[in-house]
Amino acid sequence: MIPRSICLHGPESTGKSTMAPRLAQHFHTRCIAEFGRTYCEQFGTDLRMADLIMIAHAHDAKTRAAVASGPHPVILDTDPLMSAVWADMLFGRRDPWFHRWDNYADLYLLFDIDLPWEEDGTRMFGTEAERQRFFELSKRELERRGVRWAIVRGEGSRRFLNALAAIESASR
Repeated sequence: MIPRSICLHGPESTGKSTMAPRLAQHFHTRCIAEFGRTYCEQFGTDLRMADLIMIAHAHDAKTRAAVASGPHPVILDTDPLMSAVWADMLFGRRDPWFHRWDNYADLYLLFDIDLPWEEDGTRMFGTEAERQRFFELSKRELERRGVRWAIVRGEGSRRFLNALAAIESASR
């Protein structure tokens, strides 16, 4: 059975925002775009904890509405778990709200850092060490929450096919 919601998770510049609409098209469903990107494009990247909480709340509200109305699976380009990891990266801590949040996706696809980092005006952590730390924090968050997840690697169409294979495997 295909999950009701599939969340793309992982560091910046790993192909999540490119993959999300492609998966939505494949499954003839909706894609909830990354609200944090939209927010940063409008207000800048000098974020405070309150900004991350607001981003997480807004994304969660959009997700709840989409999952309630279908069709499924709803493809999520990140969710509040990713905002929590951003808090860890930016501030070394997170607001207690993130610990209480539990509206998890049915499946998380963790995108590996095997693609080259590309600057786009909203990205912050481009060094190899920063990307590795961001990836490890992202992975640990999924493990800590005990959610179902799979890693996605590869370039181009191979990455897409690997994402589909992970979804198919989780659907069994």
